Amino acid sequence: MTEIGEQLPRSFFAREPTEVAGDLIGRVLVSAVPGAPDEPVLLRLTETEAYHGEQDPASHAYRGRTDRTAVMFGPPGFLYVYFVYGMHWCANIVTGCDGEASAVLMRAAAVVGNLQAVRDRRRSVRGTVPGDLDLARGPARLASCLLLTGADSGADLCGDAGPFTVHAGGAVRPRVAVGPRVGVAAAHETPWRYYEVDEPTVSTYRRGGRRRANGR
Repeated sequence: MTEIGEQLPRSFFAREPTEVAGDLIGRVLVSAVPGAPDEPVLLRLTETEAYHGEQDPASHAYRGRTDRTAVMFGPPGFLYVYFVYGMHWCANIVTGCDGEASAVLMRAAAVVGNLQAVRDRRRSVRGTVPGDLDLARGPARLASCLLLTGADSGADLCGDAGPFTVHAGGAVRPRVAVGPRVGVAAAHETPWRYYEVDEPTVSTYRRGGRRRANGR
């Protein structure tokens, strides 16, 4: 059985995004399933990316605060959800200190609890379901596994009323590697992507091609 561990406190997220991004690998996301309180969806994070806000040309907050990015400037431990390519939601956890924008994109995860519920959540309108390794492989797929939408942006992940909670996971920490971020054109060489070594749910690296702020 997967070890969930204690829920992570706000102080865990109140650090530099690069520190949090690396430390999130192996942590467990717990998402309640209506009608099955004892069988939550469990996702073990295997890949993340750090974004440094106004210091980072790949960040949505690079040009300052907007209505959409305001949550990134707020206290750590909150959720920032955004829409990409006109079809997908992606999710970040706000880090750092109140007033300075930074966040960690949740890029990929392994499903380690209630696999059937995740398959049901990822079932397309045509009835097809991705392979188990691909269920949460990529930020949009991960967000779908948690049923996240823009309505969840600004949710507090350190309380008990958010769409999911983040837990410490097992005592044995995974081996973590570092590399360039995936799919961004600006600051594409910056090694702020963190991923579990030899983990098949980690994204395939690709460099972004458009010169715009694609990051978080």
